[in-house]
Amino acid sequence: MESGVMMSERDYYFDNAKFILIFLVVFGHAIQSIIQEDPLLMTTYQTIYFFHMPAFILIAGYFAKANYTKGLFLKLLKKLIVPYLIFQFIYTIYYYFLRNQNNIDIDPLNPQWALWFLISLFFWSLLLILFVDILKLKWKMALFISITLGVIVGFVNDYTSTLSLSRTFVFFPFFLAGHYLSRNFFSVLKSNKIKIISVISILIAFASIYILPDWSSRWLFGSHSYEDLGTPVEASPMLRLVIYAVSFWLVTAFFSLAPVNKMFFTKWGLNTLYVYLFHGFIIQFYRESGLGLMINPYFSLLIILAVSLLLTIFLSSRWVAALGQPIVELRTSKAKKMLNQKE
Repeated sequence: MESGVMMSERDYYFDNAKFILIFLVVFGHAIQSIIQEDPLLMTTYQTIYFFHMPAFILIAGYFAKANYTKGLFLKLLKKLIVPYLIFQFIYTIYYYFLRNQNNIDIDPLNPQWALWFLISLFFWSLLLILFVDILKLKWKMALFISITLGVIVGFVNDYTSTLSLSRTFVFFPFFLAGHYLSRNFFSVLKSNKIKIISVISILIAFASIYILPDWSSRWLFGSHSYEDLGTPVEASPMLRLVIYAVSFWLVTAFFSLAPVNKMFFTKWGLNTLYVYLFHGFIIQFYRESGLGLMINPYFSLLIILAVSLLLTIFLSSRWVAALGQPIVELRTSKAKKMLNQKE
């Protein structure tokens, strides 16, 4: 969720994009319990899932370094794997009490819920070095191989969730594409003509998803084998390629419409990793509470939309970042900075 790159001057464009995307992550998780109640809710959910994580992963790839340096592996372990293990333990204990489970089963090889992103980000960083620095593949060949791997992994029926194997390969093309893109690419997307095309594209995608026969949203998770998805195996690779095409299409449309200038919410785009790691405690509590629908699907949608926005803003605050930094980043610089500002 965070680029991990220090810049002398922040690019507001990516902070804006990250805040909007993390809000969509929270909102998407929040409405999951009511999407079966109405086709429009299901379409909204599926449309979001076509692009929100791919766009996030593309941003991560844009800021990722592809050259191997001494100590990089240990740095990645500290930055990604150690926080993953900490939150894997915390979430396991949390679910034990929340769901009244009979035993505590701490399994570091199978990520709890949204923690797959940390594991996959670790492997994407290593794969990027392999593709770009070691094999020195040209961008077309690299993307072709990555998409091919994303298609092939669907035939793996076992261990798809182990160390986030399936998602790592399914979403790697977006990480790789982000690395190869230049800042000028995003600037070109800001023309009025492309913005209009982007709006039309999103509307067409939404309408198309709405009129399609029922299909499993699990296709968009990247975590299931073709056999698990229940689609004829011989047709599944083509369907995955179609999903790739639509996802890249909608990701491009999103970046065309994301604001460039500093906005009132830009500052909240700095701490998206905290939102991602902490929102699960609230969302899972909500799901276990069985609240579901309150009056009708659309009234519930508006309430969930508002609460998701407030939750995203709260978890993006510097207070949450200062308190959470010791277990997220294994340091306390944010808390020290806040204390110094008060003095």
